[in-house]
Amino acid sequence: MKAFSNFRLLPRIASRRQFLLSGLAMMLAGSRLSQAQAAQSMLRTPSSPKAAGERKIVMLDPGHGGIDPGAVGHQGAKEKHVVLEIAHSVRDCLRETPNIEVRMTREDDYFIPLYRRVEIAHEHRADLFVSIHADGYTNAAASGASVFALSNRGASSAMARYMSQRENDADRIAGAQYAEKDNDYLQQVLFDLVQTDTIKNGLMLGNHVLDHIRSVHRLHSGETEQAAFAVLKSPSVPSVLVETSFITNHQEEKLLSTPAFRQEIARAIAGGIVKYIDYFNANERRRPG
Repeated sequence: MKAFSNFRLLPRIASRRQFLLSGLAMMLAGSRLSQAQAAQSMLRTPSSPKAAGERKIVMLDPGHGGIDPGAVGHQGAKEKHVVLEIAHSVRDCLRETPNIEVRMTREDDYFIPLYRRVEIAHEHRADLFVSIHADGYTNAAASGASVFALSNRGASSAMARYMSQRENDADRIAGAQYAEKDNDYLQQVLFDLVQTDTIKNGLMLGNHVLDHIRSVHRLHSGETEQAAFAVLKSPSVPSVLVETSFITNHQEEKLLSTPAFRQEIARAIAGGIVKYIDYFNANERRRPG
């Protein structure tokens, strides 16, 4: 019992979900992580669901950065720059909405390992996590926007599998030590019981974002796809990855290079986030006390 000697009982277990999250922290204490790390993990996890109308924290994650350029278009456009611009526009749109606070995993052009992006969301007690990308594909004809949620049962399509493998390999550019740390961290936090509701909410968030994007840009897939993206593997924060377009498509590279299109796609992403939060608030109000 020594492993749990420094844990204090929570004053009230607000839900089955919180109970599982508290148990997760204790499991981490007995794992390869130290007691201090396990305690930090529990503190990073929201202690109770936020009430309807309470300010929600949205974590925006511009993909890649620094030594990792992401996908590169035929005319030289780099994914890391394009998605940072889009993320800034999403942040500006969301700041116009009351009761939403926006944070970003990176504000400029620097590298962040995948596991660290997940940790940042926990440290800020984020309610939602949205990773923004403009990926590439081997076939330059591939086009359109897609939204992905986490899957722990395999990819929903060959494209989803390809995208997740490509994104999960991003850390290899910075060195093997980052990829090893990602794998170690994610093995510790990926517990099916906790993630069931998180994935379900991620799918719901993804559907709202897709509904808004389809009015401004063609979709590569009309439904939220699923795959084992490392950056989506938070056990407690509903997370999606938005592929705004294929930067390796000639026409879409040109679109992504225009401020007008970046602003338009940003408004669509922000609109989907707001719609999801409105849906959450409405359902919380209807839930019996």
